[in-house]
Amino acid sequence: MTAREPSPILIALLVAAGQFMEFLDGTVITTAIPRMAQSFHVHPVDLNLGITGYMIMLAAGIPLSGWAAERFGARTIYASAIAIFTGASVLCGAADGFWSFFAARILQGMGGAMMVPVGRLVVLRKTPKSDLMRAMALLTWPALVAPVLGPVVGGILTTYASWRWIFFLNLPIGVVGLLAALALIDNARTGEVRRLDRTGAMLSAAGAVAFVYGASLLGTANGNVPLGIALLAVGVAGAWATVRHARHHRAPLIEFGALRIFAFAATFRGGALIRIAISSAPFLLPLMFQLGFHRSPVEAGSLLLVLFVGNLGIKPFTTPLMRRFGFRTVLIVNGSLLAATFLGFALLTHESPVWLELPLLLVAGATRSTQFTAMNALAFAEVPPGGITSANTLFNLGQQVTFGLGVAAGAILLRVGHSLLGPHHGPVSVADFRFAFTGSGLICLLGVMEFLWLDRRAGAAVSGHSPA
Repeated sequence: MTAREPSPILIALLVAAGQFMEFLDGTVITTAIPRMAQSFHVHPVDLNLGITGYMIMLAAGIPLSGWAAERFGARTIYASAIAIFTGASVLCGAADGFWSFFAARILQGMGGAMMVPVGRLVVLRKTPKSDLMRAMALLTWPALVAPVLGPVVGGILTTYASWRWIFFLNLPIGVVGLLAALALIDNARTGEVRRLDRTGAMLSAAGAVAFVYGASLLGTANGNVPLGIALLAVGVAGAWATVRHARHHRAPLIEFGALRIFAFAATFRGGALIRIAISSAPFLLPLMFQLGFHRSPVEAGSLLLVLFVGNLGIKPFTTPLMRRFGFRTVLIVNGSLLAATFLGFALLTHESPVWLELPLLLVAGATRSTQFTAMNALAFAEVPPGGITSANTLFNLGQQVTFGLGVAAGAILLRVGHSLLGPHHGPVSVADFRFAFTGSGLICLLGVMEFLWLDRRAGAAVSGHSPA
């Protein structure tokens, strides 16, 4: 490392800060949804399109991120992404209707699609395997903290100011991040630049957008069910076509070779289901506390702070846990506990005492943190250096699709529960949320089963675990 080159940890901190801004913006509107729905004169559940629209643009743009960084340089792409994201945030705050807000969220997603994967790629290239656990821990906390702080910040601003300030606050943060990116990230290119695989880009983007948007349509209060099902089918067909295209292309935009490594494949497949379940909670919990339990946005957001305490409280113990028991045991046992917390949320009522709610939220936060950290560290633990770029692109694509699907899945389960248990045109009830949380818990448990076939020595070089 030269004297002028910043340390990988410093770059990891910058990337983590960028991820925090992006993930915060993806969840901060959850407690503001009822007030925003009043401003736009739409059903509160319909505003999940504002979240999923943001997520589908992330998924559509991620495959291009690796190629763009090679073609134009990491600093150029990363700085441009922050600028686009920040400008779109201002447009979100100034929106005077649902569709103008939705368009601004789409623009935000375009910026975020380049920001996170390019930053993660820079960190992975500069970090040796021995420091991978530390780097992944830094890149994990935004996905854990932002969904928890988001509803709190959104609740406070919505109650005491306006929901529009949720987005205006990104302006100073974005300016600082832009200056830091220009100072810390170099614009080096990685050898010969590949020609853009346009067919692969179109197939992957069309498949991701169709699938996530189709799922979100099924989750809206007045969604077009036949169109939603048709779009899901288009998404599956797009994914199949992308895989088939990659097998016959000399330099595909998305490579699937990392899936031959079982440790990566397990975190990709089983981790996808777990992320869907985890991502549904920050959408469902604030709505249940407000619409089901009739609490204020501040009260709903404040209760979610306990998740944040659980996230941070377990952090000093996650690395020793993985070193002592290994990735396989931690992912299975901790994942089962995580699934149990969803069933615990399903049992809550408006009469549940605080002393019962707080420990449940605390355990949920701790298990979320441990599961995320273990999955993210294991994903790249056995990937060779030459496969980092393709594995990073594939992992980020899967991660963003499942984050978007988490909100859609929560809305779909809520809608199905309302159709089965409540009046067709009445308000959302506690029973509807009970159905939704039970479904999320089963999805999480299904994902945990993937790790039953994981080798006990998987990722030992990173965790330091020595199985008997």
